[in-house]
Amino acid sequence: MEATALVYVCLTVLVLAIAMQIDNRELNTLPSTAGITRQERFNRISMIGIYVLLTGVSACRIAVGNDYWGYRNSFRIIAQDRHVSFELGMQWIVKAFYALFGYDNYLPVFAFFSVLTVLFFMLALRHLGRYYAFSLFLLMTGGFYFNSLNSIRYYLALAIALWSIRFVLRRDYLRFLLLIVFGMFFHKSVLLVVPVYLITWGLSNLRYRKWMLPVGGAVFTVFVLSLIFAQDAYRWLIFKFYPYYEGSVFDNGDISYVNILRCAAVLVLSMLCFRQFLPGEAARLRFYGLLNLFGLVVYLCGSFIPTTSRIGYYFIIPQIFLIPELTEGMKPGRMKTLVRVAVIAGFTLYFAFLLLQMYDEGVKLLPYRNWIFQ
Repeated sequence: MEATALVYVCLTVLVLAIAMQIDNRELNTLPSTAGITRQERFNRISMIGIYVLLTGVSACRIAVGNDYWGYRNSFRIIAQDRHVSFELGMQWIVKAFYALFGYDNYLPVFAFFSVLTVLFFMLALRHLGRYYAFSLFLLMTGGFYFNSLNSIRYYLALAIALWSIRFVLRRDYLRFLLLIVFGMFFHKSVLLVVPVYLITWGLSNLRYRKWMLPVGGAVFTVFVLSLIFAQDAYRWLIFKFYPYYEGSVFDNGDISYVNILRCAAVLVLSMLCFRQFLPGEAARLRFYGLLNLFGLVVYLCGSFIPTTSRIGYYFIIPQIFLIPELTEGMKPGRMKTLVRVAVIAGFTLYFAFLLLQMYDEGVKLLPYRNWIFQ
């Protein structure tokens, strides 16, 4: 591993060191007329510092990512008013920035997406991350932040979807829908979360009745079987939205064993810990847990979907909130310590594996280059 990998390692260590000083457990408890406490003021300053660091590394990169130069070529095509299979938001941004900064001045476009993507990630952590440092650790070591240096349209949509969960949990469905519509202008796959998040939230709030278990089990079984035996119907629908994926390098039937293992481990953790939480907390945790279960099904049975991870990430990224709440909410004792150590060790090993994979042709996140110094 060459020297520039230390940029990612040092960045992760530094932002986590800052985050460990943040106490974000009492979310939204101050009334609007109340004064800001010293801790809250410190929280905000620390969060701004983390945002600046993450945005700086992302926005100042050059030639980082396997699709970096592909995007640059697409920007040129957009500026020439030729057809490219990008959503309207991306096309408007490119035309506006090229008009403002000059033709083929692509660095501000990448910087703009970095600023927005990291902003939505940080907003989600601020408003949903009761254990801020732990959630940030999972965001970094789980690869969500670093992968956002690739596929900039998709990861902006993913970050928007993550923050939109706040409004689902608050039943502010209008703002939720407006956010998703905004995300749709950059990657229309985000529309998937509208039915998924709303249905999952509805299921999470149902009062348990004896008849629900067999009925729910039957519906879930039918859904899983449809993924196995009705793949042609699903593929027909997918290619209506993304015809250029059919037969492409993305349509390869790969199975993500790492994500299957991750979802299965979180499912086991949920079953171990869930009963320890109060009814008021249960609906939110059920929401995260059901999404994780659906993600497991997608990774197990959805390999026929091109770029399965892009669908699965909408389901599993709330793990960054679920895992800390499950582990930190356990009763003090040996089991809690073992679970916490296992989670930290597992994600640290995954981060090391991720760093090694960053040199691959399909990733190219290393070596890291920065236009300020190079």
